[in-house]
Amino acid sequence: MTDLTPPAKRPANPRFSSGPCAKIPGYSLDMLADAPLGRSHRAAVGKAKLKEAIDLTREILGVPADYRIGIVPASDTGAVEMAMWSLLGARPVEMLAWESFGEGWVTDVVKQLKLDAVVRKAPYGQIVDLTQVDFDKDVVLTWNGTTSGVRLPNGDAIPAARAGLTICDATSAAFAIDLPWDKLDVTTFSWQKVLGGEGAHGVLILSPRAVERLETYVPAWPLPKIFRLTAKGKLIEGIFQGETINTPSMLANEDYLVALKWAKSIGGLKGLIARANANAKVVWDFCAANPWIANLAEDPATASTTSVCLKFTDPRITDGEAFAKAAAKRIEKSGAGFDLGAYRDAPPGLRIWCGSTVETSDVQALMPWIAYAFEAEIAAVAQAA
Repeated sequence: MTDLTPPAKRPANPRFSSGPCAKIPGYSLDMLADAPLGRSHRAAVGKAKLKEAIDLTREILGVPADYRIGIVPASDTGAVEMAMWSLLGARPVEMLAWESFGEGWVTDVVKQLKLDAVVRKAPYGQIVDLTQVDFDKDVVLTWNGTTSGVRLPNGDAIPAARAGLTICDATSAAFAIDLPWDKLDVTTFSWQKVLGGEGAHGVLILSPRAVERLETYVPAWPLPKIFRLTAKGKLIEGIFQGETINTPSMLANEDYLVALKWAKSIGGLKGLIARANANAKVVWDFCAANPWIANLAEDPATASTTSVCLKFTDPRITDGEAFAKAAAKRIEKSGAGFDLGAYRDAPPGLRIWCGSTVETSDVQALMPWIAYAFEAEIAAVAQAA
């Protein structure tokens, strides 16, 4: 172990957390100087800033003109819960889960809403067989599993002509994947992921079919005020024009606007996708070159380009959890990479955020540090044996 030499170069930005994620390149708090602090979000300036965020979101993501976009409280979780509590119960439901957050949505629907849903689950590293899913039912799915590193390869399995609603948690997919809007009726995300925004706010996108459901269906359960999207049987349109349900942070919204404008400057969605793809490829190539580490995603077609999850495969490792934690700690202590540990409910390993705000050069600089940490921990295992 004493013969091991640490790599000479560290990432310029060692922040690889899967949320909140790395800020945009060149970020400075000075960029937020135009935030209307101390002003009401219901004043003209506040509503204009929120509406600007909605309009730029539509432009960059290519959201159809007849879809509504709203900024809602409680991050992506709030947006998903708002959709499920407001829309489910009108038709039979299928729940799809291949990671911890999808499992959470299953729990809420089955145990809290007490719906008799069909539940389809896949172990970490896999997704369910989409050919078995009945999209004439309401289907709830997570497009990109932040904690499992797997994603839908595309929207081909979702029929354009379907009777049910597709409710999609897209929090680690939006802005890094070209989402098929005609296949999605409800789409949610938090801007703390691919655009590196600040936490606490979510975005809810509704198709005309979802709006029709909201205006024609009343759930059997009471809805808290924070979930209510309709009044007197009609959609509360103000929510989707910058009049939020509760008080938003104008500072966080300004931060999101800064990220959106940066995204536009690098080519919009195409530029964002290209950056995430390039980052993920660095990690995939590293795994291909080193037999002791592998992508947790078993099928390359479903491998995430944002939350890239890895597992150590060396047979000398007898305690995978302890080994992975020690390796992540060693890298963090060196200042080469922060927050690299796998999610607490996921298999032991590493998780590297490769979203669009991360520089490819930083991912490249991180890879030798993973190799160094592996060799150092293997030496420690041998010494302890």
